[in-house]
Amino acid sequence: MAMAGVIAKAGGEVLLGKQVRSIVENDDRVTVATEDESWSARKLVVCGGLQSDRLARLAGLKIEHQIVPFRGEYFRLPEIKNDIVKHLIYPIPDPELPFLGIHLTRMIDGGVTVGPNAVLGFAREDYRKFSTDLRDILEYGRFPGFWKSIAGNLRSGLVEMKNSLCKQGYLKQCQKYCPSLVLKDLQPCEAGIRAQAVMRDGTLVHDFLFVESPRMLHVCNAPSPAATSAIPIGAMIAERLLKKS
Repeated sequence: MAMAGVIAKAGGEVLLGKQVRSIVENDDRVTVATEDESWSARKLVVCGGLQSDRLARLAGLKIEHQIVPFRGEYFRLPEIKNDIVKHLIYPIPDPELPFLGIHLTRMIDGGVTVGPNAVLGFAREDYRKFSTDLRDILEYGRFPGFWKSIAGNLRSGLVEMKNSLCKQGYLKQCQKYCPSLVLKDLQPCEAGIRAQAVMRDGTLVHDFLFVESPRMLHVCNAPSPAATSAIPIGAMIAERLLKKS
């Protein structure tokens, strides 16, 4: 909400509940249309997150990747354990994967979260643990890069699923660098869904992935620390797009 206020003060507008129906790029304008309204601009930045690949195709761009959702599950430590860490604690990440691993994060309210893991999701926009969306599953299931990625990361994927279903397995990952934690310390917390770009050859994209046209820039993959660095990243993207003739 704070960022919405900043946008409003700068003369912008935040519109919620609007489904994009078309994106049309002409020689001098880009027009975005919903069911009942349309907007035109000289330049367009699309940060579609979990829908970024669909929006890129809607805009007529040819892309070589597919967004695959990965569910990141968190726990929160009880208040009595808030002083267990003073800073962020991360495991040594697997260089073959774009995920940072389960880590402990001291929040600005003084609480401590544990997570996230990285479990293959079966719905892009549903945050419940066992939610499914047939369209989402069929879409990435038809993409050859998805199956190549599964084949190349089968062991780690199965471990993530096991630890998601078995809280004891999740705990063991945490105890590698915080051995004093016990099972009852892992209290329920919200989950997130990562929009992971996967290439046709099965590669999980580790870095930022931009797809561009003369008047558009689509952010198709935004890894950590995309949220915490959102403002300088946004400035870089704006500068990159404005430099286009």
